[in-house]
Amino acid sequence: MKNKNKQCSFFPSIFSLILLLSGLPASAGTAPAVPFAVLAQYPHRSHAFTEGLELVDGLLYESSGLYRQSFITAMPLEAGGDALFFEMLPGSVFGEGMTVFKDRIYVLTWKEQRALVYDRKTRKLIREFTYEGEGWGLTHDDKHLIMSNGSDKLLYLDPDDGKVVRTVAVTEDGKPVTQLNELELVDKRILANVWRTDTIVVIDPKTGVVTGRIELDKLYPHSMRSPAADVMNGIAYDPADKTLLVTGKLWPTVYRLRLTKPLP
Repeated sequence: MKNKNKQCSFFPSIFSLILLLSGLPASAGTAPAVPFAVLAQYPHRSHAFTEGLELVDGLLYESSGLYRQSFITAMPLEAGGDALFFEMLPGSVFGEGMTVFKDRIYVLTWKEQRALVYDRKTRKLIREFTYEGEGWGLTHDDKHLIMSNGSDKLLYLDPDDGKVVRTVAVTEDGKPVTQLNELELVDKRILANVWRTDTIVVIDPKTGVVTGRIELDKLYPHSMRSPAADVMNGIAYDPADKTLLVTGKLWPTVYRLRLTKPLP
């Protein structure tokens, strides 16, 4: 989140090199590392300050932040695909996490305490609702939106009015895990980027306990990053082949990962 910088397009041309990486020991706590393989790389709009990433019906939806530069977009994954739509958000808001729930696109804002709700087909802004505090990451289950706000809490929201119906505290070894950012629900677990790290934590949504860590510091090493590249952020799940798509803010690449062990 929470740093600041632009529009282009996502033209996925698969990079076929398969690289197997073992998850590194967790830098904090004792949750086991989840090993993975890198299956492919796709070009990513390197001026996108990625806040939300989600794959729905073969389209990759993305929200991007920064004041007067925030947008949402959707594009097909096949090579050479043009963006199906590109919608600028109001210049007064800093776009944050996003999720597609039924026929609506929900987008959080950072400090404005406003969630913007768009019709998925028309891409028109149809309503808003408010919430307390900051907006960071967003995903959903069958009934509720699930939101992070930079704390150790996951907030379950009513998708109609944004009211909090449940709060889950996230812990590892009994200690709070804070700065939870972009979220994705995968196989009855919530995956969350931890801001300012290259770690995705695996969370049991019933208990809030971190059951695993996906350590991605070797995916795009800091020694290879351009000065413009910001933190890792963005997780999408592809149910067709049970892989993950991950990227970061102002990163030039989206990576397709296959977890080589089930989520703990």
